[in-house]
Amino acid sequence: MSNQLRFRSGQVFLHKLRVDSATVIEAGDLVFLDTDDVKPASEFTFTTDLATTQGNFAASFLGVAHQQSANGDTDDLSIDLSPHAVYEFDVNSATYEAGDLLGPDEQSSAIMSQQLEAVASADLAIARAAEYKASAASLLRVTFASAFHTGSSNVNAQIG
Repeated sequence: MSNQLRFRSGQVFLHKLRVDSATVIEAGDLVFLDTDDVKPASEFTFTTDLATTQGNFAASFLGVAHQQSANGDTDDLSIDLSPHAVYEFDVNSATYEAGDLLGPDEQSSAIMSQQLEAVASADLAIARAAEYKASAASLLRVTFASAFHTGSSNVNAQIG
């Protein structure tokens, strides 16, 4: 995990959202909405198996944290919900086609806050590859699909 924000290009839609004082978030973390506050992907409840957890996470995925929040901080946090911003993210070492579907990666039955992996279906995805990699790569430019931005390709991003 690199613990850094690697924004590369595009339009950012920052939203200020609440964070609990005991929650630690790093800039660049994938975050989700837990009832009324933001938490990093690593705090998402792992259920049944990775695919089930990825699908559940996609339904509550907000976006990418642009600020850190240390233990004890209560200031609102800037989160990018934009489907138009491009970030460089850690991924499982593999080849990638532009448009490949990506979801959060797993480590020890927990999803990771700053690493993605290829997924088999749109209901598990929170991102798409924004570039082609002919040889195995562990860094990839991606765009994200927030469940809370109706312009995103997240299957959960609908009103009604």
